[in-house]
Amino acid sequence: MRADRLVSLVLLLRRGGRLTADTLARELEVSTRTVLRDIEALSAAGVPVYAERGRHGGFALLPGFQTELTGLNHDEALALLTAGSGRGEQVFGLGSALASAMRKVVDALPDSHRASASDAARRFLVDPETDLLSRRLVTEEVSGATMIEVRRAVLAGHKLRIHYAATGQTPQWRTVDPIGLVTVRDTGYLLATRSGADRTYRLSRVLAAEELPETAQRPNRVDLDRIWRERSAQFLSGGDHITVLVRVNPARREELLDTALAVRAEEPDADGRLRLELTFQDSRHAEWALWQLGTDAEALTPQSLRTSLRDRAAAMATRYGDSVSLVPGGRGCGVRGAETIQPLALE
Repeated sequence: MRADRLVSLVLLLRRGGRLTADTLARELEVSTRTVLRDIEALSAAGVPVYAERGRHGGFALLPGFQTELTGLNHDEALALLTAGSGRGEQVFGLGSALASAMRKVVDALPDSHRASASDAARRFLVDPETDLLSRRLVTEEVSGATMIEVRRAVLAGHKLRIHYAATGQTPQWRTVDPIGLVTVRDTGYLLATRSGADRTYRLSRVLAAEELPETAQRPNRVDLDRIWRERSAQFLSGGDHITVLVRVNPARREELLDTALAVRAEEPDADGRLRLELTFQDSRHAEWALWQLGTDAEALTPQSLRTSLRDRAAAMATRYGDSVSLVPGGRGCGVRGAETIQPLALE
């Protein structure tokens, strides 16, 4: 909306001092011509904005101009700025709206708190793009136009028509009754019903969407947390999923959990290891996940998984014969006579 953009324009000028039209256009994600029209509208409304020409020129507000926005204390502003530093907002296409909201938060602070809150927020990092092992965390892409239509239908309570590409199937159009949106590890999902049956759609597989004028068939009140738990339980109990009991070195716990679908139980074992009950996609998935950890993980059940891992290890030993030996205390195999490379120690 233009009113929101005008407020954001004023806040940018208050924080940034003198800014060029090109800089303002990039920040507001509009054209330079739109910025110039907005500047004229602000001037006509009595906002003291003026232009300076020349190499270092731009637009600025007269010193001392104040906006009438609700104030926040230091900790409240810090909490909002820190929460806004994460990446999850990109899943629902709210990145630009969040940036605008953060400008308003900073502007609402007293002058004495503004600089300290902004500096403090820079010292907190939420969900960086890579972890300590340099594994990149990828946010699945959803087109802006598609996300807007989905979001509008969810909030308005209207039926939604989506062009959905289910795994291994030709994309098809289907009409659903949207219930809500959920994001898990930067992956977005649309919870909906279709002809009265529960459906969960991955947003990255929605190729196009259209909000319909008809009212969606859904309850007035919704508990998304409860619905998500129920659908997760249904998902884990279906298909070829397999439940595995594993003993694992605590140092490799996170690596193992990253490959599992779910953790059903966890408790310490007598020798300092962890005993985990995990769900995997199928037997091949479980075998692959545990093989990555070498001797740092041991499958206790089912017996079929233990047998397949044993046979795989035997085949590997046969392939390499006497040319290799296990490195004592290591995570895999090393060539005899070669220098053992120790992994980086993380504290």
